[in-house]
Amino acid sequence: MPVKKLRAVAAGGNLSAGFREETLSRAAKQGADFIGCDAGTTDSGPFYLGSGQARGAREVTKFHTGLILREALQAGIPAIFGSVGHAGGRPHLLWMLDIVRELARENHWHFKLAGIDSEQDQEKLAQAFLAGEIVALDPAPPLDENSIRAAERIVAMMGVEPIQCALRMGAQVVIAGRSSDVALYAALPLLRGIPRSVAYHAGKILECGSACVSQRYYPDCMVAEMDEDGFTIEAPNPEMRCTEQSVASHSLYENGDPYQLVESGGTLDTSGAGYQAVSDRAVRVTGARWRPADVYTVKLEGAALAGYRAVSFAGIRDPLVLRQLDSFLDGLRRVIERKVSDSPGLKPDQYTLQWRVYGRNGTLGPLEPETQDIGHEVGLLIDVVAPTQELAAAILAIAFHTGLHHPIPEHVGLISNFAFPFSPPGMNAGPVYRFCANHVWKLKDPCAPFALTMEDL
Repeated sequence: MPVKKLRAVAAGGNLSAGFREETLSRAAKQGADFIGCDAGTTDSGPFYLGSGQARGAREVTKFHTGLILREALQAGIPAIFGSVGHAGGRPHLLWMLDIVRELARENHWHFKLAGIDSEQDQEKLAQAFLAGEIVALDPAPPLDENSIRAAERIVAMMGVEPIQCALRMGAQVVIAGRSSDVALYAALPLLRGIPRSVAYHAGKILECGSACVSQRYYPDCMVAEMDEDGFTIEAPNPEMRCTEQSVASHSLYENGDPYQLVESGGTLDTSGAGYQAVSDRAVRVTGARWRPADVYTVKLEGAALAGYRAVSFAGIRDPLVLRQLDSFLDGLRRVIERKVSDSPGLKPDQYTLQWRVYGRNGTLGPLEPETQDIGHEVGLLIDVVAPTQELAAAILAIAFHTGLHHPIPEHVGLISNFAFPFSPPGMNAGPVYRFCANHVWKLKDPCAPFALTMEDL
């Protein structure tokens, strides 16, 4: 029998970013049917997916995970974590499961734990590609069976179904690999009979915790009470307020179209949604519609090794150099390329050398609309990517030392152009990854690609 109301608590927008302990405790004690927390995103680029490293520090992640588990276990409600370790690959899943087991041992907690693996077998994906089951999104990098096999790691973004499977099997704590932010908040409400349009729209607003308030002072929790007609969203922190504008505007976040929000299995249409303040801190949301998709798909995200990076940062304050900065950098590049071709013997198409000029257009590059004269100084970021770390460091050393004394017509004798804030001036930044898949995979069974394990702690 469908429930009349369901109360969901989002602990925060990103597990490693944290939340206020007292806010979570208040939200849980006011009554909650489950606590969710997203732990990942592609906003940070492909490094974490490619490397298998987690973005958040282990101790910080453990601390906030422990707070969520404590409240959920005390209340006897599920705790659901999605996109763990930031990228949701197998190394991230194993890392997070280890943290949860450690917390259980230290606190003498006992519960049924589910782990859902979203990392994919690349040979199976290659065969799916050849069968026409993988379709490019826009934009998408070139993809074929060979690039699939060569990828460092590919994950599929699960919808609600694998999480629901774990909950049906009695899991009180669900640790999911890469998953839709919305899915981790919609899975249980759908099982309890909340309409799909309500569950998905509430999940969309909950996904980033306190991001939907009018003024977010710091990361914190959010609560949505769902029923058959809509949901009411309210910040459990009394210092924060949800307003009609702040809640409605969250549909713009990470979406090209705020009215058509595509998920696995369908599209949430918010064009008819209404947002009505019911207090000075809470908003009632109704009117969204759900359109089922003809074909069920999951998004694929992949990362491939692109090389190794070395960087240097230098300040330029010489007005003579700043007056002719473009020609200075163009000439500098030509000299660097000639030196690198001599030793270590690489052609320009075998590595990349990029500048970012902060104080002019370092953020937007050629898209920068403010084209007036630059100020009294700029910061020059020198970025080198090469096939090995040793080569990247060698090319960078050539670049920053050549730039240090690169002449301009007005100079007489040896002049220094750069001021380095660090010693050594160059820093190895390690492996560089690129996204190699931004595609969808057509599925007959939404749970098939996601291996589920259960254990009793």
